[in-house]
Amino acid sequence: MNHKMIPLLILLIISTCSHGLNILVILPHVGKSHQLVFEPLLKQLALREHNLTVITRFPQTKITPNWRDINIGDDEVATEFLDIDVEAGTRLTQFACRLLLVELGKHSCDDGLGKKELQMFLKENNQFDLVMVEIFNTNCFMGLVKLFDAPVIGLSSSRPPTWIERWFANPENPSYIPTTFTGFSDSMTFLQRVENTLSLVWDKLIYEYFIAGPGNHSSRRYLGVDILKEFDAMYNVSLLLTNTHFSLNLPRPFVPNIIEVGGIHIEEPKEIPNKIAKFMNESSEGVIYMSMGSTLRGNSFPSDKRNAFLKVFSRIQQRVIWKWETNLTNKPVNVETFSWTPQREILCHPNMKVFISHGGLLGTIEAVYCGVPVIVIPQYGDQPLNAKALEKVGGGVILYLQDATEKTILQSLNKVLSPKFKKSAEDLSERFKDRPLSPMETAIYWIEYVAKYRGAPHIRTAAVLMPAYQYLLIDVIAFIALIVISFSYCMYKIAASVFLKLRRRNKIKTS
Repeated sequence: MNHKMIPLLILLIISTCSHGLNILVILPHVGKSHQLVFEPLLKQLALREHNLTVITRFPQTKITPNWRDINIGDDEVATEFLDIDVEAGTRLTQFACRLLLVELGKHSCDDGLGKKELQMFLKENNQFDLVMVEIFNTNCFMGLVKLFDAPVIGLSSSRPPTWIERWFANPENPSYIPTTFTGFSDSMTFLQRVENTLSLVWDKLIYEYFIAGPGNHSSRRYLGVDILKEFDAMYNVSLLLTNTHFSLNLPRPFVPNIIEVGGIHIEEPKEIPNKIAKFMNESSEGVIYMSMGSTLRGNSFPSDKRNAFLKVFSRIQQRVIWKWETNLTNKPVNVETFSWTPQREILCHPNMKVFISHGGLLGTIEAVYCGVPVIVIPQYGDQPLNAKALEKVGGGVILYLQDATEKTILQSLNKVLSPKFKKSAEDLSERFKDRPLSPMETAIYWIEYVAKYRGAPHIRTAAVLMPAYQYLLIDVIAFIALIVISFSYCMYKIAASVFLKLRRRNKIKTS
């Protein structure tokens, strides 16, 4: 028997011995890429005879057994809804990026919770063994968690934003753990550590004043549930599955109930469409693939920057595939554009040489998996952070769009096309894949573990329920400081008394 089939056989045997769970899945975010991370996991759970009810903006286009969609979506916000910006990725825009996420979170709450289909679903007599919910930029859907009173598993499609980690009492030391929006690595200068610390405080304030309160207001309005009353529902999450891995996202400590499953969305490769396959197969010098993801509009590329890339592409021997939603004029003969591309299959093609990307985590993980060097042009959110991490582990280089000229683009291409850089990307790919269980097997194991042990409270640290003054040792520090001050005062008084007596004695002797 092929040794690669053993883990799948074990999972199959376990599935025949386990009963199907009723699982409620809540995927409220307006960006489709967030759902794409966990869709393969949900399909595997459905194949294992678990019954899924999925609250989503992006329902399945085909009927899936054991899968029911509750559609809370619309056609207004889905894909390609942000423009590419030359100034994106700067410090100012990264600090303001939180406010964009806040607005998207408010849209998710007010538009999603008020949907007729969801309100009809709430009138049904449903019971669930488990709730899986994306935790990102709003807490309002935690009202559903309180309504159904079941163990909760959080899903994070990216490196968890700073405000998430507090619910698990996860270490967040800003001296070496960069916050999501700074774009730093884990080796920071003094000034970077200052900025990182301020960013940590800013993130916490953003959550307290712009996410927690408004989200609770939406929950009370549409669900009649106060998620902050008596006990903050966010602190009751049993487990968090995060789409990261230390080989790429840099090593850092995690408490036992945060599990890294980076690469869980990578499935078996499908067949590449004939036109793309022919274009790649016939490229004797290899292929460069350029895509700005599903959230950014590729055709919003600033014209001067677009022309700079086209001029460089006209000077190289490789062929270029550019994900571009409209007609691209004046393109060189070695450039082909497509409004949609099978990214994973393209990146793992034998002729693939370089990936030019915005630094979204899904595409970054796929490039690392396939061993392809990346030129990252970070824009929003966690993209600068992903770019910095990828650069440090040897998988790519960063090219900020404001710095992109013919010269800098060509320099970046020459660097990542070198045999040395290709070897570095392949070594990273090997480290990323080297795990005792695949991301899918890991996630399924922990999901069923939490259900089996009814929330598995034993894997949560005591720090989750600690008041801030205890967690930060403020009471201990104050107690020790009081002792030190009291002892110092006593020693001072004793020394002063002895000194005074000695002084008087000396005066008597002198007289």
